[in-house]
Formats: sequence, C-alpha cells, structure tokens
Amino acid sequence: MPGTPYRRRLGDRKEGRLLRSYPAYNKMTPFLMKKRSDASNYFQDELEVTQVDRWLRQKRAEGYKGLGTLHLFIAAYIRTIACRPALNRFVSGQRVFARHDVDILMTVKHSLSDASDESSIKVRFKQTDTIFDVYRKMNAEIDSVKAQNGDNGADNFANNVMKLPRLIINFVVWALKVMDYFGLIPQSILDFSPFHGSMIITDIGSIGAPPIFHHIYDFGNLPIFLALGIKQRRLEMDDEGKIVERKYVRFTATTDERICDGFYLATSLKYLKHYLNNPQLLETPPEKVEQDIF
Repeated sequence: MPGTPYRRRLGDRKEGRLLRSYPAYNKMTPFLMKKRSDASNYFQDELEVTQVDRWLRQKRAEGYKGLGTLHLFIAAYIRTIACRPALNRFVSGQRVFARHDVDILMTVKHSLSDASDESSIKVRFKQTDTIFDVYRKMNAEIDSVKAQNGDNGADNFANNVMKLPRLIINFVVWALKVMDYFGLIPQSILDFSPFHGSMIITDIGSIGAPPIFHHIYDFGNLPIFLALGIKQRRLEMDDEGKIVERKYVRFTATTDERICDGFYLATSLKYLKHYLNNPQLLETPPEKVEQDIF
C-alpha cells in the first residue's frame, strides 16, 4: 500500500495498525509470552565518542546550547526506525501493531536534589525528524515541565487517582488494564501516558552513574527501555602504536522480543551505531522512510 494514505480498519488501535501479514508463529508469541516481563531481552554495548564529542562541541558553539549525547541517541534511534520500522512495533491485547508515530518518553527531575519531584514527559516525533528537531522538541517539553512544576497530564491524573480509597484505586487500575487490552483507552490519556510509546530512555550518566538494566512495564505497550551511562576515558594504542586517550559511553537496553526476531534486532543495532558514529547524517531528513509490513 505504499504511496496511498492508510485508512484505519477494524482491529487497528489509535496508536497503530494491526500487522495482518505477520507470520502465524510470530502472532502466537504474545499468547505464549503474555507479559512483557516474560519476553524481555537484555543487552549492553558501548560507543566510542571521541569524535562525536567534537561534533557536539561544534554544534554547541553554533548555538545549540546543551546539545548532548541524549539528543544524539534519540535522533539516531528515530533515524534507525526510518529504515528499520519493526523497531517501532508494539504488543497490545496479545496482538502486534505498527505504531504510527515515534513517541519517546523520559523522566525529568524538577531540580537535582533528593527532595525534588519527578515528572514523565512524552515527545512525539516523525521518522523524518533531524537531530535539530529532536533538540528543539525535547528541550521545549523539558522546559515546560520544569516551569509547570509537576502540573502536566500524567502528574494531574496520578494526583487525582491517589485521592481515592485504595479499593477504588485498584478498580481504576483494573479498568485501565481492561480498556488497554481492547484498545479503549481515550486518546487524551494516551497522549500523556508514560506506559505507551516507542521507547523510554534515561541518561543516568548525567548524574555520574553507570547504565542499568531497567525492566519494561507489563502495563501499556512500551517495547524498549534504553539507559545511557557515564562517559569513560581510556588510554589505548592507535594504529601507529601511539598511546591515545579515547572516550566511551556504555548503554543498555531491555527489549520486547515479540516485536521482531533477534537477527532483525541485531542488524538494527548496527544501523543505530552507524548513525551514532556519523552524527552529520542526522542533520538532514532521510531520503526515504521505509513502511512496515501490512
């Protein structure tokens, strides 16, 4: 169906379209592994960022104040989705869907102190977005949350629900899970839900910590949790036998294996690292956006 607008069909959800041509074995896996915690895969890798840091410093000098590794990883992930669309699938109601947009989530502390509250943010991207689009959209949302001081949709919803008696809270949670299974959660809730999106990312390297293997939530449909760690300096020998200093950043990911097979995921990781190592490719939109299977 390339070149023609997709019309929503029976069985599709607000967030995405049902994969009707998905092989029967793959369609069966959500019935065998009903929870995301049953289907979680964990891996870790590292990226040599000596040259990347020079590029980031150059862009900050050009006016992109605060442009950093977090923006780069998000932009590289979006670009990878543009050519590897299965990464943007999700499982809901024991069915596999292709997500319409790229929704990135993260948690933001209002200030760097133990007493500071946290808020979740969700930023919507298109597969054609550049790293400058990522920089602009992420910073605008983070600044908005900090200015509101915990007055966004997710915080307001949680504050209102937690005023109820415990039995009623349990009923509300049960009702949300049933509605989620059948795709009946209102769009107004999906727009701020921290449990529905393409990926959740955390940069704990910004507080001097190594990356962790974070679980992915059984509620909602987030298929990937990515964690970035602190940058490390190493003394290594170059091709000419000279000792040089290089910088690395480690990252970990937890993925829902039901959205694609291991070969597809491993190949997609190569694409991701290619864009991370060549950030200049992220300055312009992709020439083509691949469509997922129908």
